[in-house]
Amino acid sequence: MRRWSGVRIVGLAAVAVVGVGVVYQLPASPFDRAAKPEQPVVERTQESERPVAATPKPKPSMGGEQASKVPERPVPAITYPSRGTVKFTVLPADPEREVLGASGKLFRFQIAIEGGIKGIDNAALAKFVRETYGAVNGWTAGGKFRFQQVGPGEASDFRLMFVTPETRDTYCGYAPDRYTSCRIGDRVVLNIARWVHGVPNYGAPLLTYRKYMINHETGHRLGYAHQLCPGAGQPAPVMQQQTLGLHGCVANQSPYRNGALYRGPLGKYDDSIPTS
Repeated sequence: MRRWSGVRIVGLAAVAVVGVGVVYQLPASPFDRAAKPEQPVVERTQESERPVAATPKPKPSMGGEQASKVPERPVPAITYPSRGTVKFTVLPADPEREVLGASGKLFRFQIAIEGGIKGIDNAALAKFVRETYGAVNGWTAGGKFRFQQVGPGEASDFRLMFVTPETRDTYCGYAPDRYTSCRIGDRVVLNIARWVHGVPNYGAPLLTYRKYMINHETGHRLGYAHQLCPGAGQPAPVMQQQTLGLHGCVANQSPYRNGALYRGPLGKYDDSIPTS
């Protein structure tokens, strides 16, 4: 009897899928596609296109087959220049056209991203904004306000704008600092530098600070003024300028607590503004 042996070579081809999206860097988050601003975007390592010999699957151990660990890909970075194009991409409307909130005045809003900001997952960002407004202790909690995200060309009550630091000064005007965010008229202006980096000594995760950013500047659009810390160790009101200091309070992202609007005394602190 003649024995035959053969080697089967299996060619494996790597397939890369590139997603096209709108134009921003930071730590891992639900909406990052691209890690830190003003630094090179993390490059994805391409897999070799050379044929690779097939390897046998490992045999299950006596204690049961272990789930194989799939290595995570590098998180893409949100990047931005000091000054963007001052031209904006308005994101599509909520595909569900959902109205957030059960009662109260309806505010239709757009989300716009300045040209030059790269690395944002637009759909995830829009979902994050909607979830922030519609959260249990968000602006819809008291039954005074409702929100709906609309798209390009649709009438809106305000525009939530993600802008570069110098463009922030163009819109906020009265106090150029390239650091803070602001609300001017129907423009709710969020500084991408704060979105990416947060602020020092905040004492809470970056996602908490981002929700605070949205709720604080939107709160101005809803008619609320700055407030002070009500007491050491207590949550900071969302209308306190938490970006510049907590003054004994602890970080807080939400305008409502236990179904009631959470407030502090009216006023603001004479805090210095960092230069970067």
